[in-house]
Amino acid sequence: MADPKGFLTTGREVAASRPVSERVKDWNEVYVPGSLLPIISKQAGRCMDCGIPFCHNGCPLGNLIPEWNDYAYRGDWKAAYERLHATNNFPEFTGRLCPAPCESACVLGINQPPVTIKNVEVTIVDKAWEGGHVAPQPPDRLSGKTVAVIGSGPAGLAAAQQLTRAGHTVAVYERADRIGGLLRYGIPEFKMEKRHINRRIEQMRAEGTKFRTGVQIGTDLDAAELRRRFDAVVIAAGATTARDLPVPGRELNGIHQAMEYLPLANKVQEGDYVTSPISAEGKHVVVIGGGDTGADCVGTAHRQGAASVTQLEIMPRPSDERPAHQPWPTFPMTYKVTSAHEEGGERVYAVNTTHFEGDEDGNVQFLHLVEVEFKDGRFEPKPGTERKIPAQLVTLAMGFTGTDQRNGLVEQLGLELDQRGNIARDKDFATNVDGVFVAGDAGRGQSLIVWAIAEGRSAARAVDNYLTGASSLPAPIRPTDRALAV
Repeated sequence: MADPKGFLTTGREVAASRPVSERVKDWNEVYVPGSLLPIISKQAGRCMDCGIPFCHNGCPLGNLIPEWNDYAYRGDWKAAYERLHATNNFPEFTGRLCPAPCESACVLGINQPPVTIKNVEVTIVDKAWEGGHVAPQPPDRLSGKTVAVIGSGPAGLAAAQQLTRAGHTVAVYERADRIGGLLRYGIPEFKMEKRHINRRIEQMRAEGTKFRTGVQIGTDLDAAELRRRFDAVVIAAGATTARDLPVPGRELNGIHQAMEYLPLANKVQEGDYVTSPISAEGKHVVVIGGGDTGADCVGTAHRQGAASVTQLEIMPRPSDERPAHQPWPTFPMTYKVTSAHEEGGERVYAVNTTHFEGDEDGNVQFLHLVEVEFKDGRFEPKPGTERKIPAQLVTLAMGFTGTDQRNGLVEQLGLELDQRGNIARDKDFATNVDGVFVAGDAGRGQSLIVWAIAEGRSAARAVDNYLTGASSLPAPIRPTDRALAV
């Protein structure tokens, strides 16, 4: 146990953020560089080294949290990183982007603020990079087997790295012009600077993983032909069919899906554009959808100089405290204020968009909404609450409904889909097509980054076993597993 009295004598303290007035003028990460290190050892000392560490179950990766908390408390950063990396290929991603269901499951969180697990995690891995402990791990020998991984998001990268380290020759196919999937073009720079992805890609290249960008499987390359070329295929193409809003006026200019809007802002940071082709500068912006993608749109609009930003959510405002029907150690749906929300804008709950209104040139100008209440399993409008708000740029961030690969990849391979539009798989991540496996959102549906990495690691073990008859790779979860975190 790190500090037997740590949870009694030390209060919870988290990373310091840069002032709003400063950070909205750039795209750097919002946190004060180096602010965590002076406090993190004491924060790690709050861990109680529980007899039954529920944080293990809260995290789909099964991270060995009490162990690396103890090493962090003692300042043994190398040992802490080794324990962290034993279960998580990319802790610098999860330490910045994960909503930390492990903290919701922390035993200390029953009646006190939980351990700052996420901040400890990112400090450990950042120290490891600084100290040169994150080195390539090429295999001792090659198996002679080849694997194609379709998609380079967290699931695809995790599967590729594990399979490469197992000795297989792995090629990752990405339809975008850069590797990273939604990590690259869905997550804004202010949440995670892309240098973190770049150095991981270099590590993976040094280990032997091959990357092919700008290749759409099912269009540029026939999926059935790809299957014939490789001994196995892992599909990790995500669930990127965006939910639309079929209301009058949807066809007006200035209404875009979030994943049309966000990637362009990231491309500006990559140097592809001077300014974004879809910019919020000087406009009244409305973001429809109250989740993380919506918050990303809010923060992006602030940095582009929006005149105003309003975020709409059909659900009522969540409570500040854990609801009674979501008891510890489940992941509760509570009111969350992200860094983007700290920067301004208005959040409106329990409303539904009825239609859009445009000008004579076909550009959206107003959004009409109505307050709603949930009755008999559906949202009913409240008479007399109709109103309109200015809207010159609207982004739709209402979630995703499954794979967008049905007319290419799915059809050419003859894959089956489940009732939710995801690619169907069995308990070992195998599809109905021999040698074809699926991991991450493509099979699970829209989910968390920790689930994506966990599924990528587990699918890699299944593929390794398929190719060789046995595997020494770890398998943290199966698709049918249900952790305490949703």
